[in-house]
Amino acid sequence: MMNRFEGSGNRPAKIRYLDGDFQIVMPGTHVTCAITGVAIPVDELRYWSVARQEAYADAQASLDAERQAGTAAG
Repeated sequence: MMNRFEGSGNRPAKIRYLDGDFQIVMPGTHVTCAITGVAIPVDELRYWSVARQEAYADAQASLDAERQAGTAAG
């Protein structure tokens, strides 16, 4: 059985972001932060937006995205 990272080389993964989880649509090693442009290894992905279907490198990038979208309080 092939694992989800096998044969993925060093290319971006295509991911569908869900509530509390994500689904790998096309295997890859990383996704790109929508705010910072930093490559995020798939196994380290912790922050994303289901509504915007984009990944974030960290909590600050996620908050910045919410503020840009006008949905963050404060």
